[in-house]
Amino acid sequence: MTDTALGRLAPRPGQPTMKAVVTMGNGGYDQLVYCDVARPVPGPADVLIEVRAAGMNNTEINTRLGWYSASVRESTADTAQAAPTQRADGGWNAATPFPFIQGTDCCGIVVEVGSAADPRLLGQRVLVRACMRPDGFASPENIWMASDFDGAFAQFVKVPETEAFPVICDWSDAELATLPCAYGTAENMMHRTGVGPGTRVLVAGASGGVGSAAVQLSKRRGAHVIGITTPAKMADVRAAGADEVIDRGANPVEALGKDSVDVVVDNVAGTGFGAMLDVLRRGGKYVSSGAIGGPVVELDMRVFYLKDLTLIGCTGWDEPVFPNLITYIERGEIRPLLARTFPLDEIAAAQQEFLKKSHVGNFVLIPPRA
Repeated sequence: MTDTALGRLAPRPGQPTMKAVVTMGNGGYDQLVYCDVARPVPGPADVLIEVRAAGMNNTEINTRLGWYSASVRESTADTAQAAPTQRADGGWNAATPFPFIQGTDCCGIVVEVGSAADPRLLGQRVLVRACMRPDGFASPENIWMASDFDGAFAQFVKVPETEAFPVICDWSDAELATLPCAYGTAENMMHRTGVGPGTRVLVAGASGGVGSAAVQLSKRRGAHVIGITTPAKMADVRAAGADEVIDRGANPVEALGKDSVDVVVDNVAGTGFGAMLDVLRRGGKYVSSGAIGGPVVELDMRVFYLKDLTLIGCTGWDEPVFPNLITYIERGEIRPLLARTFPLDEIAAAQQEFLKKSHVGNFVLIPPRA
């Protein structure tokens, strides 16, 4: 890989380097290049983290494919089968800053602190809050590690001191790396919908990363949880905490009845969207942070307004979300669902396996030790 192709990531003479996966642009697996790049230098308010484990999510695949572009109308899987092209609006918030390093989920050790950062963080194992609110939590503006700036598919990553959260538990690094994106997103949905004791919650895609997290986190709040998944994964979804499980191929209205649930958590969307509204009770809430089954849906406005429904989009995490997660981990109130680990340089194989959707929980990439 030439320095010209790597651009700002290319190491200067004498500069420390690290191994990383650099995503060069929109396209296929050939856009994932494992190579030497410049090791990041923390600013005054930053910390440098040695990455011990980096979780993998749909968003990394979607970003590489340019799926966030308004021109894309297919599911993630269908888009992956096509011939991806460069898309100016294909990033999460705007144009993706290619070439750059993806990796939204990070568990690691703080190995360097900036001059204005808290020195007590040095040597601590931390999780990174990937969703950051640069203008404060009163503003909806947000930026994401690995979408707006370099992430954790590398031996080192730098982040603002405020986004590194020490965690004390007996989980492995890989188990902790399953948490940030999936569980942060799911907890944000629980927080915004006010799920509590007795709430009837329907979770579509209940075996996926966010879905399985939503099952655990809604059950932790005392809800009655119904998961949708394939027959092969039903036992796993029940083990995660679901009180009921229905077949993905079934009609939710026939399985549950109209007006039967209070909250729908749906990161699938696609052709099943209408049924998700039909099962909601009057005054119910539909919440989503994804659309792996297809981003363009058909909405009957009469169902929406006649039932006084609330549709909630969730991307930016609210202030209590990540501190809550750290507390749940340290109290043993949730458990990791680690499906499989891969060496960092096998990222293409990991993403190919990920898209088969035969797993329950999360995949994690392990960088070589520095």
